[in-house]
Amino acid sequence: MAKNLVIVESPAKWKTIEKYLWPDYKVVASMGHIRDLPSKSLGIDIDKNFEPTYEITQEKTKTVNNLKKLAKESNEVWIATDEDREWEAIGWHLCAALKLDPKSTKRIVFHEITKKAINNAVKNPRVIDLDLVDAQQARRLLDRLVWFKVSPVLWKKIRKWLSAWRVQSVAVKLIVEKENEIKNFKPQESWKIFVELIFWKSKFKAELHKVSGKVKKFKNKEDVLKFISTLYDNIEDVKEKQNKKGFVELEKIWDLEFKLVDSIKKDSKRKPWSPFTTSTLQQEASRKNGFWVKQTMMIAQKLYESGFISYMRTDSVNLSDDALKASEEVIKKYWWADYHKKRKYTTKSSGAQEAHEAIRPTDITKTPESLKSKLDVQQLKLYTLIWKRTVASQMAEAVVEVTTFTFSPTINKNSEWKTKWEVIKFDWFMKLYIESKDDDDLEEQAEGVLPAINIWELLTAKKLDATQTFSRPPARYTEASLVKKLEAEWIGRPSTYAPTIDTIINRWYVEKVEKKYLAPTETAFIVTEFLEKYFPEMMQYKFTSQVEWGFDEIAQWKKNWREMLKNFWEKTLKKDLENAGENAEKVIEKVWRKCPECWSDLVYRYSKTWKFAGCSNYPECKFIEKDEAKEAELDKLREKYEWKPCPDWIDWTIVVKTGRFWPFLASSEYPKVKWIWQIKSDKDELLEELLKEKWLLIDEETWEELVVKNSRRWPFLAAKNYPKVKIAKNIPKDIWDELNKRLEEDKQD
Repeated sequence: MAKNLVIVESPAKWKTIEKYLWPDYKVVASMGHIRDLPSKSLGIDIDKNFEPTYEITQEKTKTVNNLKKLAKESNEVWIATDEDREWEAIGWHLCAALKLDPKSTKRIVFHEITKKAINNAVKNPRVIDLDLVDAQQARRLLDRLVWFKVSPVLWKKIRKWLSAWRVQSVAVKLIVEKENEIKNFKPQESWKIFVELIFWKSKFKAELHKVSGKVKKFKNKEDVLKFISTLYDNIEDVKEKQNKKGFVELEKIWDLEFKLVDSIKKDSKRKPWSPFTTSTLQQEASRKNGFWVKQTMMIAQKLYESGFISYMRTDSVNLSDDALKASEEVIKKYWWADYHKKRKYTTKSSGAQEAHEAIRPTDITKTPESLKSKLDVQQLKLYTLIWKRTVASQMAEAVVEVTTFTFSPTINKNSEWKTKWEVIKFDWFMKLYIESKDDDDLEEQAEGVLPAINIWELLTAKKLDATQTFSRPPARYTEASLVKKLEAEWIGRPSTYAPTIDTIINRWYVEKVEKKYLAPTETAFIVTEFLEKYFPEMMQYKFTSQVEWGFDEIAQWKKNWREMLKNFWEKTLKKDLENAGENAEKVIEKVWRKCPECWSDLVYRYSKTWKFAGCSNYPECKFIEKDEAKEAELDKLREKYEWKPCPDWIDWTIVVKTGRFWPFLASSEYPKVKWIWQIKSDKDELLEELLKEKWLLIDEETWEELVVKNSRRWPFLAAKNYPKVKIAKNIPKDIWDELNKRLEEDKQD
């Protein structure tokens, strides 16, 4: 038995760490949290100064017993959980469960799982930071108070299975407010006027900018025609048509003479973006790769535990000297010295804490190309993103030449028409990396290059175009833009964004539409309105951010965590609970139709998985209104699948069950027998049938059975346990052609 026992929280990284520390150290995993508040009671004694009661969770009893045994057999126990508040608290709970003194037990932290980092950590141990533990305790207990005290109010006043949280409820409020903004949006009409200028063989557009020295805005067609009449003697031949977007366009084809009256050409420098923090990585992975925030964190966790990237929960944009030196070597090797510019970034937020360095590759000399055989597709995509961002942050500024021409027609010298062009003179960092934008930030980009024109030269405009536009409603939040907003409002912490978004989707407050946009459900509107009315302070963004600052002050030993809880309970939550209990009325969603059996009002009711219209006189009247279209679809599925043997056991049959989002197949003994299966569309079934006909569901080289997998873009063939078994191939074009042909034939039939 090794003299030293090192306890980490994750089973995925203990082998890597033990490889560097063996044989003097044995490394084991606690498998995450081992103690928590009780699941069926508050677990906080409010009258005893908010004293918490922690218990070892049932599923961790065996783990804790094993750790106790190993600790007794070792001379010394080291706590090596990750380095933020959450994992500091896990270390503290480990000390309590194993009866170790947190003030003397050695605690080591490392920002990356490399031999150098781990050996340095062992040489420089510390003890458990009890201030960080108190900050985490304050967060856990405050959130527990909100969830355990407010949720029963929602059950009583709205319906069962609802719950309230300090951060998640405010995140839902953001999405609800955005939806209300979209619903209440009134588009404003405006017009833009362009001329197509010709200079030798070059053609480009110039837009009307000013009239008589003032920026001119047109709000209707009449204003546009009035202005056009100042340029042409006859406007009767102005053509009116509709463009592809359904907007009106006016066109006048007649020569106009324009003169170049001003030309400005200047260089503009673009600086590279700082290395990734947790939130910026979540945003960019969503924009560039289409990853969910939770998905990004899961992939990043695997990369970290495998030793490929540094710790992925961080507010810092700083890079170590070793990383700066490695970046310089890579830039000079793959480009040349002029591309390099050493940069040190500092974190703007004074509240930033947790890890001390940005997210970066542990070894920057390992290019994405060199790791293709070691990483799966998703891991490689995320590693590539992190590698490019890190290296680009140490590259020189891009130089963009901006040319602005101002023209004036000879017939109406009071108007100014402008065109602007950007040309990248020196790409530098942009050669490697350009940050993506959210939907609200997208702008139409022109293409081409402006010709060289001298002041007072004359140009001809063959035609004038006036285009009608309407202001667009704001875009719904994506996961990326929601993370950006949460960070801007200081709601939660970057490490909480993934579980926050995951929770509000799983609890049916938010659903994804068009694959990426977050839209509130009807439940979200009802609950948000109720919470804002009866728990107004808790639902304010300012309050949520102040709570986060309070946690930071506890971590810095500036505030007592019990005092913080006491203030929140006595000045806010207790009063709001009393007010809601006394004054809040039961929320009833009326259908505005009568029950056909007893003539009482029909109301909307909810099960755990679906919404339906039922009699308000329940349980005396048990009428439930059936969705005829839904029932007809279910009848078709039952006829097709039911009474067939279940693949898991021939004595059981298949039944059609209704889930939260769609029907699915299950065993007749479900949930006792856990077999479930997704119902495939007619198209998917036909595709599989064609693949079987062509013997394409067997890999020719390995005889591995293949199945159809769905990626973000299109289906493909892969091994059953892909990506562990790295067999993947595209579905041949002739299969797609045959599939489309058969589908077309079915339509005609």
